[in-house]
Amino acid sequence: MPLPPPDVPATQRLALDCRTLLDHRVGKGVCGCCGALRPRYKRLVDNIFPEDPEDGLVKANMEKLTFYALSAPEKLDRIGAYLSERLSRDVARHRYGYVCIAMEALDQLLMACHCQSINLFVESFLKMVRKLLESDKPSLQILGTNSFVKFANIEEDTPSYHRSYDFFVSRFSEMCHSGYEDPDIRTKIRMAGIKGLQGVVRKTVNDELQANIWDPQHMDKIVPSLLFNLQSGERTESRSPSPLQASEKEKESPVELTERCFRELLGRAAYGNIKNAVTPVLMHLDNHSLWEGKTFAVRCFKIIMYSIQSQHSHLVIQQLLGHLDANSKNSATVRAGIVEVLLEAAAIAASGSVGPTVLEVFNTLLRQLRLSVDYELTGSYDGSTNIGTKIIKAHEERQLQEAVIRTIGSFANTLPTYQRSEVMLFIMGKIPVPGIHLTLPSSDSGPEGTRMIQVMLLKSLVQVTAGFQTTNMLTALPSSFLEPLLSFSLTEDPEVRLLVLQILLSLIDRHENRPKFANMSSISDISVLKLKVDKCSRQDNLFMKKHGQQLYRHIYLGCKEESSGREHYETLFALLGLLSVELANEEVVVDLIRLALALQDLALSTDEALPVYNRCAVHALVAAYLNLICQLTTVPAFCQHIHEVIEVRQKESPYLLPEAVFVDSPKLHSSLDKVEGSVLFLQSKITESLGGSGYNTERLATPYVPQYTDEDRLSKRKSIGETISLQVEVESRNSPEKEERTPAEEITFETLKNAIVDSVGMEEQERERRRQVVEKFQKAPFEEIAAHCGARATQLQSKLNQIFEITIRPPPSPSGTISSGYGQSQSRSVPIYEMKFPDLCVY
Repeated sequence: MPLPPPDVPATQRLALDCRTLLDHRVGKGVCGCCGALRPRYKRLVDNIFPEDPEDGLVKANMEKLTFYALSAPEKLDRIGAYLSERLSRDVARHRYGYVCIAMEALDQLLMACHCQSINLFVESFLKMVRKLLESDKPSLQILGTNSFVKFANIEEDTPSYHRSYDFFVSRFSEMCHSGYEDPDIRTKIRMAGIKGLQGVVRKTVNDELQANIWDPQHMDKIVPSLLFNLQSGERTESRSPSPLQASEKEKESPVELTERCFRELLGRAAYGNIKNAVTPVLMHLDNHSLWEGKTFAVRCFKIIMYSIQSQHSHLVIQQLLGHLDANSKNSATVRAGIVEVLLEAAAIAASGSVGPTVLEVFNTLLRQLRLSVDYELTGSYDGSTNIGTKIIKAHEERQLQEAVIRTIGSFANTLPTYQRSEVMLFIMGKIPVPGIHLTLPSSDSGPEGTRMIQVMLLKSLVQVTAGFQTTNMLTALPSSFLEPLLSFSLTEDPEVRLLVLQILLSLIDRHENRPKFANMSSISDISVLKLKVDKCSRQDNLFMKKHGQQLYRHIYLGCKEESSGREHYETLFALLGLLSVELANEEVVVDLIRLALALQDLALSTDEALPVYNRCAVHALVAAYLNLICQLTTVPAFCQHIHEVIEVRQKESPYLLPEAVFVDSPKLHSSLDKVEGSVLFLQSKITESLGGSGYNTERLATPYVPQYTDEDRLSKRKSIGETISLQVEVESRNSPEKEERTPAEEITFETLKNAIVDSVGMEEQERERRRQVVEKFQKAPFEEIAAHCGARATQLQSKLNQIFEITIRPPPSPSGTISSGYGQSQSRSVPIYEMKFPDLCVY
């Protein structure tokens, strides 16, 4: 303002000053209406606002304000408070142009200033953002969200002890569920809400001074909001973006933005926060019945498993298992959906990251399998029969059982060999074994339930053993696993026997030879099969020496079963073939040939009363196997005899060859009584041909006879109420030289009844004796008890002295004996501590 000339009167000069001051009025009061008297920061803030809001921020004045804030950081909080005051007034007066200018100025100040006073400025900034988010205008909500996102990306130099983001979590979550009428605006609001939640997570997740964003009160809002947009976008998105449009699509689609935000949230989760992040996912899928569809649930957990740190994968799996237990009485479709998610999660959590509680995982799945069997048989979740819904539920439960079995196999494939062996033993321990207490009793389903449990658990073992590779068969198939497994091959249920054979094939096949034995035939050149034959190791020899006879016996008895069908004989042939390729030395080859000849005798025998098909099948099995083993041994005379017999059968008896028996419509002979002569494999010729090649002819000439044990009779037991008559042979232990055995004692029902009665009497006598002893010690005088105990101690000491006298021998002496005063020789007993030893014996 130019000064008036000196000759101007004083009154005129005062009037000019007042006019100038009034021209700058902007507020209330005398000082407020005078621009020259206003604080400098307010004048700088006022100058950034143009007269027309459409002109935008006055950049030159904004630079002055920024320079002033950097030069005087103590004024930054006042600048923020004044901007907040102006923005609130503009929002109330609906002057939205000035609102946008104020937010732009705030953003620039935030980006430029990082002083220690920034915290007070941030409080004013968040207050303005909150004001915008509370507005009804979508444009203001989006404006406030964008400013908050910019603020979230700023790394503050100083911590804040009192800042709260609870309102922003709630408001952004509400925006994610926006139901605005205009679909375009609704999409923009939802995307703004997702970005806002992403900003809250970035701002708070790594700041220990902030409120813990992983608390359930926050996660229960954030996670469902993200899943809601992920699910709604999945319904509306018709096609995936092309690579060229990916970046543009990512900006426009809430689905891509939601997935990226969800992955970022999970990627920042530490060990202790996994549960709080996953629990809302489970609850969301429950509340919206999304398990039954499976697709969305699987997608969610794929995102989770790929986003979290790999060492935390087992925590997610444990939560899924716990959720499966919690829904054990829910519908089969829900449980099947959870199991399918588990299946996918196990495939992702490879490299053995199932966690430390491996057996607990399988225990939970096996428990669900048992419950499903009960539900299927009773038709109800509470044990009461409901005929109207039984068929539907049985169908659903069967699908669930198959899903559980696949999941068990998927889990097993992620484990190392030693843990898979433990799982095999664990599952075997859960299977009800014939003659042994049932580990998994089926309370509501009875004997049929027990049979179904056996089938389901054996199917689980088939999945676990698929692809199992081991170098040491002794450790992979210990007696505690092999013996109960083989006991199932003697049951009358053909399905159980077939499953046992499939498990054995998986365990023995280590060079992927099993598919090459799928088709049983008597081909003249097995080189077309391209079998992988490796030298038998020392561990394999030990395994066959220990368990070979068991395997031969169960193969023999399996062929003897009347209920065996085509699949059984084909699997038995594959088992014989794998034994010959994987585990055979000269001794094993001899035993397998003896077994084949014994099976031929079995088919010829009329005492077993086998059906015609079974007898033809055994003949065909023997022909196919001897054709295989003769070419593996490469003994010309042996091969010649086998091929001659096969040629004769092709001309005269084709029903004794696998090509005619193991087909959909086998052509069988009405009677096999005249099978003899040139159509049979002769033991004498085989022994003669192999003897020249160094094989044990004496062993070959000895017919194979399987040894029957009590295990066979126990496994064949149909009912507990049957009369059991076992022939118990007791060898005399008192005279080892005596080779005669005592007569067999027949145990009948009366014998068992008398034994039970006698045992009850003995228990009563033992109880009475114990009662008397307790009563004596309670009521007898102390002197009597002391005398009784003293007598026992004296008796014990005398016995010990006798033992010491017997065991301690006197050292050698020149005379050997000492003459007593009565002229008798007396041996001298010297304690060890008094013995004198030569110096060379002491060290």
